[in-house]
Amino acid sequence: MNKITIAIDGFSSTGKSTVAKQLAKHLGYIYVDTGAMYRAVTYYAMQHNFISASHFDIEGLVSELHKIEISFVFNEEVGFAEVYLNAENVEKQIRTLEVSGFVSQIATIPEVRYQLVKQQQKMGENKGVVMDGRDIGTVVFPYAELKIFMTASAETRAQRRYDELIKRGDEVSFKDVLHNVQERDYIDSNRKDSPLVKAANAIEIDNSNLSLEEQFDKILQLVNNALENNS
Repeated sequence: MNKITIAIDGFSSTGKSTVAKQLAKHLGYIYVDTGAMYRAVTYYAMQHNFISASHFDIEGLVSELHKIEISFVFNEEVGFAEVYLNAENVEKQIRTLEVSGFVSQIATIPEVRYQLVKQQQKMGENKGVVMDGRDIGTVVFPYAELKIFMTASAETRAQRRYDELIKRGDEVSFKDVLHNVQERDYIDSNRKDSPLVKAANAIEIDNSNLSLEEQFDKILQLVNNALENNS
């Protein structure tokens, strides 16, 4: 069967996970949310007092990376795979603004990236995978048949994230969410190890003014073209 690897990169809150889930379901592919993997490590670091607003014990976290096991378990009720950290469902806990505030710092640690990239490459070694993150098309799958880079204005992304958090019942301000988005953009783009950059052969999608349906249709056409070229 003709299968390809689809790498979706881009800034935070551009809807990478949403469209990746849609594509995986439509194509019958495996979906891997790499951002959730970094969030899970961040949550572990917070729970074990390796990171807070006042300190960051990098050596302590690195020494315990071997204790961190991340997996995805499909939940039929919600229709997607949820994140498990050491056999515990942490899907809700890792989506908080507090975790968002630390995740880019965690992602700058080379040892963390090395461990997670190894896991990600293993998950996609047989193709038929849709993976989204920051360095999928540049580091994890540099030879992916289709690379997409998603972007949108910081204000648009902050509004989406704010609406999502409010709907979930979190008490947040738009100002704080916008600041978090802008801060993550800077850290992700300027870190030394695997910074967020658009792969040379990636197709850029600015979805600032696209509906979810328009976005899906546009990217599905790119997938179909890639499948034809790969047959």
